[in-house]
Amino acid sequence: MARDLNAIRRVLRKPLEAELAKNQLTSPQVTVLTVVVRQPGVTLKELCHEVSLAHSTVSGIVDRLEKRGLVERRADSADGRVSRIYPAAQVTGFIQDRVPVLGAGPLEAALRRTTRAERVAISQALEKLRSLLEEE
Repeated sequence: MARDLNAIRRVLRKPLEAELAKNQLTSPQVTVLTVVVRQPGVTLKELCHEVSLAHSTVSGIVDRLEKRGLVERRADSADGRVSRIYPAAQVTGFIQDRVPVLGAGPLEAALRRTTRAERVAISQALEKLRSLLEEE
């Protein structure tokens, strides 16, 4: 079962990983961009907490993203010592619109090839598995 779940995860991630490679983005960079899009104006300290990575790691990621024009650091209006991180417009569109489609594409394509009864059975089995795992 674990092997099947891992294989499913790999298949679902393929289109997203291909798009990230095409755009020369790493998974940690996308994780950072996702938080910045969800929380425009996030501080580096808050960002480190959200992505559970070391300050130096996140700072380096933000530096590289800033050089590419994907994020912008701005001084906090209330405290000039603090900088806030904002996404570029194209990043917001990519994270909000493109990433969900890439992630859902393989699943939607597979489910279109099933009957209604099969979709119900799959859904019920996944709900049960999730429920059992969340009890732990």
